[in-house]
Amino acid sequence: MNPTRIDAIIDLAYGVLIFVSVVLIVVEGTRVGLALGLGVLVSYALHVIWKMARFDPEWMTREVEETVEEAVEQSIGEQVDAVQQQIETVDERIDRRPREDEIEDLLEETVADDAAGGGDETENSGR
Repeated sequence: MNPTRIDAIIDLAYGVLIFVSVVLIVVEGTRVGLALGLGVLVSYALHVIWKMARFDPEWMTREVEETVEEAVEQSIGEQVDAVQQQIETVDERIDRRPREDEIEDLLEETVADDAAGGGDETENSGR
């Protein structure tokens, strides 16, 4: 027999069982119908997983890979954002500090002011 035909018959059988469970809910009460319906739905889910694995063995691997990739991208993105914020904070602190050339200019001005002011005092005290 053709495997595709068998899968179609099995799917049809699951549909019939779900219909029977709905009829049982209406006729007998909810306990029996719900029990049969839940059993059919669980077994159908298992059947679908089996069918997907049979027709496309790599589908589960792809699904897991996609889920892991999304989780890793999100996690790394959050970590990169945190590192960028820390770098910006450090850059702001560095920008607030005087630069080496500014310090040298200040020292030269201070030395020049001291030399100019100090030279006058020594000349005045010598006279």
